[in-house]
Amino acid sequence: MTNKYKHFLIFLALLIVLSSCNALKPEKVDTRKVPTNAQERAKQNIKEGRGASIDSLLRRGGNTNFEFSSSNPMWRASLEILDFLPLNTVDYSGGVIVSDWYTGDNSRESIKISIRFLSNEIRSDSLKIIVHKKNCSENLNCKTALLNNSKIGQELRSTILRKAVELEKDSKKKKKR
Repeated sequence: MTNKYKHFLIFLALLIVLSSCNALKPEKVDTRKVPTNAQERAKQNIKEGRGASIDSLLRRGGNTNFEFSSSNPMWRASLEILDFLPLNTVDYSGGVIVSDWYTGDNSRESIKISIRFLSNEIRSDSLKIIVHKKNCSENLNCKTALLNNSKIGQELRSTILRKAVELEKDSKKKKKR
């Protein structure tokens, strides 16, 4: 017997075995018994043993506090405070806002601000603010420096936190109405 013939017979035998035990036949579902609401359908699947609940998966670890950008006061406050800057990267899912280089009155100095969101909570340690300063000489020779614990970064942090608290209070008032 040739190799091809042996493979064909094995495939044919496997096909016969699988078709006889209903492995290839789709399960018939009575759509009248299936809930239209996705959450109810998921609960039914879990009760019947056809999946794992998201709660059981998350109990193993991880943060379950996810918000949309429009409801996150820290995110909204940061965008409102930085609205005068040209923004280079704004990525809510990555938790990052990066401005482009901004030049104020002094055309030889410019700053670039990066904000990283470490959590959705309104706390000072929820933000990592990085400020870079670029100084250019007359011959356009530029030097960039990282400003650690700069006054700009500290003022920006406190302003964002104050604005976030204000936005959160406003949203709670609207929910009560």
